[in-house]
Amino acid sequence: MTDTATPDRPLHVLVLGGYGAVGARATADLRAAGHAPRTAGRDARRADVALDLADRSAVARAAAGADVVLNAAGREDLDLVRAVTDAGTPFVDISAASAYLAAVERLDPAAPVLLSVGIAPGLTNLLAHAVADRDAAAGRAPAGPLDVAVVLGAGEAHGAAATAWSLSLLGRTFPDTTRPGAAVRSYTRGARFDLPAGPRRLYRTDFSDQHALTRALGRPVRTYFGTDTRFATGALAALTWLPPLGRLAGRLHLPGSEDWLLQVRDASGPRVTVTGTGQSAATAAVAARAAVLASTAPVGVHHLPDLVGLAGLGLPLAVTWHDDDVAAQGQVSAAS
Repeated sequence: MTDTATPDRPLHVLVLGGYGAVGARATADLRAAGHAPRTAGRDARRADVALDLADRSAVARAAAGADVVLNAAGREDLDLVRAVTDAGTPFVDISAASAYLAAVERLDPAAPVLLSVGIAPGLTNLLAHAVADRDAAAGRAPAGPLDVAVVLGAGEAHGAAATAWSLSLLGRTFPDTTRPGAAVRSYTRGARFDLPAGPRRLYRTDFSDQHALTRALGRPVRTYFGTDTRFATGALAALTWLPPLGRLAGRLHLPGSEDWLLQVRDASGPRVTVTGTGQSAATAAVAARAAVLASTAPVGVHHLPDLVGLAGLGLPLAVTWHDDDVAAQGQVSAAS
């Protein structure tokens, strides 16, 4: 993990899609922290900077006047990354799409690029690294694969990009991190997790965190997903075999809360659980912090754990450690 310095001046952050579900909150968080964010997008009525993200020259000009560019627009475009970094400006992306992030990793950018920013990927990556660090500090050998549980509230009105991404996984396969050469269909291979509200069945899903973590930790990592209602989770598991119907059903608003939960477990059982309310707000808080970290990061492509640890993130998170040798519950809010 790089010891990334904190800038000693307000940052000019250009927030692409800064009027969306995550972007607006990230903009507010940056402003509350004393920085100077500006929103950018095609809607000139809502954006501080009217910007067509498909216009590489315009993007480069806008990026040149910023200290950091935060992409909360849901646009997954390598030319966008190149336009920003060729201008010498750090780029932060909240995308969770495995194929896109893998393509970004293969770039040789002229400025820092920070990925795995949000809840999953993001906090999930930090939790898995924290578990590995605790094992190493205690001299414990890894106990089998790490399983990451992601439970998101079905009742939150997510941004259009997040909803479209979730539905786009229906029927799609991805590389199995536990069996090289094998593939897994998203929303299949259910497994039981012991969660605070009781046991739940969650399903393998193509979140990018498991791929980055498997490489970084040198052990298999699997991500399992569900919503906070059994009905919606079961519907995804059924509709993954009928993708067109699933995408049509996605226009309906499913019942549920705005609560979310993350858990990392190994063969010994649950290791750490984090809970919160408001997926967009939590993603925005991590993204705002990531923008600050990226401003002083080394040139190259990084994932969030390369720059900061869970405690160093500096956010108030409700964290429960399940290890016998530590306090049962505590708040993580230390500054880096």
